[in-house]
Amino acid sequence: MKLSHAFQPYIPMMVLLNSHRGGWNGWKKRWVESKHRPDYGKFQLTAGKFYGDKEKDKGLQTSEDAKFYALSTRFEPFSNENETLVVQFSVKHEQGIDCGGGYVKLFPDTLNQEDMHSESEYYVMFGPDICGFGNNKVQVILRYQGKYHENNKAIKCRINKDTHLYTLIIRPNATYEVKIDNQQVAAGDLEDDWDFLPPRKIKDPYARKPRKWDERLQIEDPEDKKPEDWEDFEYIPDPDAKKPDDWNEEMDGEWEGPLIPNLNYQGQWKPRIIDNPNYQGEWIHPEIDNPKYKPDPTICHYYNISVLGLDLWQVKSGSIFDNFLLTNDEEFAEEVGNKTWGIRKDVETQWRELYEEMEKRKQEEEAKKTKEKEEEREDDIWGIEEEGSEEDSAETPGNDRQMKEDEAESGFLGKNEVRVDEKDEL
Repeated sequence: MKLSHAFQPYIPMMVLLNSHRGGWNGWKKRWVESKHRPDYGKFQLTAGKFYGDKEKDKGLQTSEDAKFYALSTRFEPFSNENETLVVQFSVKHEQGIDCGGGYVKLFPDTLNQEDMHSESEYYVMFGPDICGFGNNKVQVILRYQGKYHENNKAIKCRINKDTHLYTLIIRPNATYEVKIDNQQVAAGDLEDDWDFLPPRKIKDPYARKPRKWDERLQIEDPEDKKPEDWEDFEYIPDPDAKKPDDWNEEMDGEWEGPLIPNLNYQGQWKPRIIDNPNYQGEWIHPEIDNPKYKPDPTICHYYNISVLGLDLWQVKSGSIFDNFLLTNDEEFAEEVGNKTWGIRKDVETQWRELYEEMEKRKQEEEAKKTKEKEEEREDDIWGIEEEGSEEDSAETPGNDRQMKEDEAESGFLGKNEVRVDEKDEL
């Protein structure tokens, strides 16, 4: 595990300090558990159930189900003003996470680590967030002018049990990039993918669509006429029906014969459809420059970044966090990723597949043993019943009197035995 940060004004592209060169040795002295609430979940140091190297692949693992977690580490404050900010770490959801966070947060130096909680002010929140089937995304929440802004572009995270490397890059030119396993999954302008500022353009409030603007792509052919012999009546009067002789129009009203299905019915006639020769296309509302928009070159410039924290909720625990890195060197971050996550990933996947196969066989064997025990129990029960039925059939009617006497005697003894038990209890 490493946590590095590489920021100092006017000295870019260099790692100036690796504050955790000793790996995880003495980690409890560098990481602080919050005491904001008494029931926070505990982290433990482990490589998990499957790994590439048992010692080198150790990380901080959530260990209790249905718990909030709050753990953080402090380092020398730095600013990313006029610098690239790279936030990188790895996480392995070996438990098969169903609902919970796997992200990190960057805090200012004003944070009281022993009082850190979900409402504590932070600058950046970055990493996978999973809750339910299909709701798996990479959170990139950035603070700007006192408000938190979530990324508008959906970024899917990885949901398998292997270790994955997550990297966020924020550049001085207000562009960003998100990588998973050192592969780009999202990139663009901060202004475009977050609602930090009002839009550059707005619809012209004085523009109106012309009344005669024709947006119809197709129209009915005005030259098409319905044939004179077209039968479009589904029912017609029965030609064989006759008015009853006793029909009185003054009393019964005008007589109307019954209707019958029209055998020549052709359906409702409709003119054919043709391309509209006057089609002008969809009218587009013209835009103008937004008078409320003002560019801000200081977007996502953070000062006194000094704490990295794990502020999480997990229903099912078991996530392992490792390889934390803060730097201003994109190439260095990629190199670190390849030398940590990159080295372990293939071996870890092989061990994970072997582990799952062994677990599957173990479960099958246990299920087989359980089934055999149930079958043996059923055989014993049926054997007792069959034996009892054979004994009953062997009894003769002459024994009925003796059986009744035995039952009466046992009932009497039973009552006396109960009394004796009651005295013993007292």
